[in-house]
Amino acid sequence: MMTQQTLIPGVAGILDETRRWMRPAMQDAADRLHPGPRQISGFTFGWREADGTPRDGDGGKGVRPALAGLAAAAAGGRPEDAAPGAVAVEFVHAFSLVHDDIMDGDELRRHRQTAWKAYGIGAAVLAGDGLLALALDTLARSGNAEAVTRLTGVLVELVNGQAADSAFEDRAWSGPQAVTVDEYIAMAVGKTASLLGCAASVGWILGGGDAAGAGLMDRMGRHLGLAFQAVDDVLGIWGDPAVTGKAVHNDLRQGKKSLPVVAALSAGTAGLADLLAGRPDDPARALRAADLIEKAGGRRFTADLAEQELAAALAIIDEIGGGATPGLRAVAEYVVRRLA
Repeated sequence: MMTQQTLIPGVAGILDETRRWMRPAMQDAADRLHPGPRQISGFTFGWREADGTPRDGDGGKGVRPALAGLAAAAAGGRPEDAAPGAVAVEFVHAFSLVHDDIMDGDELRRHRQTAWKAYGIGAAVLAGDGLLALALDTLARSGNAEAVTRLTGVLVELVNGQAADSAFEDRAWSGPQAVTVDEYIAMAVGKTASLLGCAASVGWILGGGDAAGAGLMDRMGRHLGLAFQAVDDVLGIWGDPAVTGKAVHNDLRQGKKSLPVVAALSAGTAGLADLLAGRPDDPARALRAADLIEKAGGRRFTADLAEQELAAALAIIDEIGGGATPGLRAVAEYVVRRLA
């Protein structure tokens, strides 16, 4: 798992086609912002350098918009029909990252400075607020009340998930106050998985699909989102810095209670809690912590969870059926078997 060097066949074409209709829609929406927040949003999506110079960025992996477009096609519409929902979901995601980076003090994302590092905290907060406002406005302009309701409901989940994640930082590393695996999974569903579920379900709705199908798409996306987070958690400790853009053992150095860590601690690994409590900045200590986590089964547990959630998502995709099934399966498998 997670050793594949190329995209799963078909995914590259799907992502490229999605960008064809997504980028103009995103730029049209972003153009409604004041020049200051607009420049920061362009920087956040990789369209511009910090000084405003245009660059050929693609705004990230594009999994959520691809899911939205494929869901619209599965419902009988065109991928482009999902554009208002896909744009809204991407703007919500970008808003959450801009604010998360401020909260976490992260200075790098995707090999570049984060928005607050490049422009200052106040300007980044305002840009994040602008992206959230645009997300709601863009989807509202579609005139689809059910789609808007799904997005606003997920926003509440997203905030609650982020609040839980932040609260984990103050929890003990061991003992009765330690974060449990179930608590972590609930947090990840709110913070990450709910947004993939929203992308798929809103895409289905905008493609003309019914409420029952939207519910299935939401479940599929949530399974996939949990797999996505599990993969990120493995990469956050053992990922290649040349690919992830972050230092090796980055999550350990930052004291994050990610799923491999929580699973290993729940096994009662001797000495691990004390080692992690000091945030092992020293490379040798970080390596020792990573080895203990792996020996305790934390890495394997997280990888297995990713595979289980992928299997659940694929089962729903097969249940829905239709011409978009191969594309949905390809994107789902890419989420779990990507490198970063």
